[in-house]
Amino acid sequence: MGAADSVPGVSGGTIAFITGIYERLIGAIASLDPRAIVHLGRLHRPGGRQAFVTELRKMDVPFLIALGTGVLTSLVLVSRVMHVALNDARALTFAFFFGLIAASAVVLYDQVSVATPSRIGAAVLGFGLAFFVSGVTAGAEYSHALPFVFGAGTIAITAMILPGVSGAFFLVLLGQYDYLTTVLKRFVDRLVGLVTGDATLAGVLDLGATVVTFAVGALLGLLVFARIVEWALANYRYVTLTFLVSLMVGALRLPVIEVLDNTATWSPVTTLVTVLAGAIGVIVVLLLDYYTESLAY
Repeated sequence: MGAADSVPGVSGGTIAFITGIYERLIGAIASLDPRAIVHLGRLHRPGGRQAFVTELRKMDVPFLIALGTGVLTSLVLVSRVMHVALNDARALTFAFFFGLIAASAVVLYDQVSVATPSRIGAAVLGFGLAFFVSGVTAGAEYSHALPFVFGAGTIAITAMILPGVSGAFFLVLLGQYDYLTTVLKRFVDRLVGLVTGDATLAGVLDLGATVVTFAVGALLGLLVFARIVEWALANYRYVTLTFLVSLMVGALRLPVIEVLDNTATWSPVTTLVTVLAGAIGVIVVLLLDYYTESLAY
């Protein structure tokens, strides 16, 4: 799931379906109760410790810890690959992203309906919003202040539980993807450097503030906005999906701009390689859809 949500256009929620843990994941998230912290004040007593452990098991926290550890491990590894790709082959990477996002929108098209005024409105709103935001984001010095990073975390994490929609897609749309993959790579490097003596604690804390802010925003999004999205899907499924797919279509403006801005000259070779990169993105999503088409989302 971490690898999927690290790449725009591929959904961690779909991976959860493939591995058969989707319903358990949703159930565990829905059962999280912050009131369990009241047991922390009684951990010095055997009865308090037993009550706390019972509450954690009831909320399936051991499962969430195991899953979360795997997700975080993959996020760290894949983000390093994405960091190198964006720096060394930015145009081709965004061509690949274009293929991923475009194919994801096509795959989800059969769940989209514009048969009612509300769905038409959702489609227009989603496309227009993403088209505008992606135009502002492309080539701009987007703010990476901690409040923006916090907001990006709350929004991106909701996609983790949505089959077909990627968390990284929202980070791209919000202009935070490139920045956060770089920060995460440098943060891990400095953590390692702190152990080997090649980095200072101040350097780790400097980047750590951004990582922690994003993580706190993601946790809040998981506890609050994820439930809102699930409610919207349960009660207004077609309107919600129409809005989400329209967001993806409108956001295709961003990778197009990035490819054009980062390709110095166009020749038959560069054109072929760019198209091939996009085609690979399309193939990845179509293969994933082919092997999951029997799953009921």
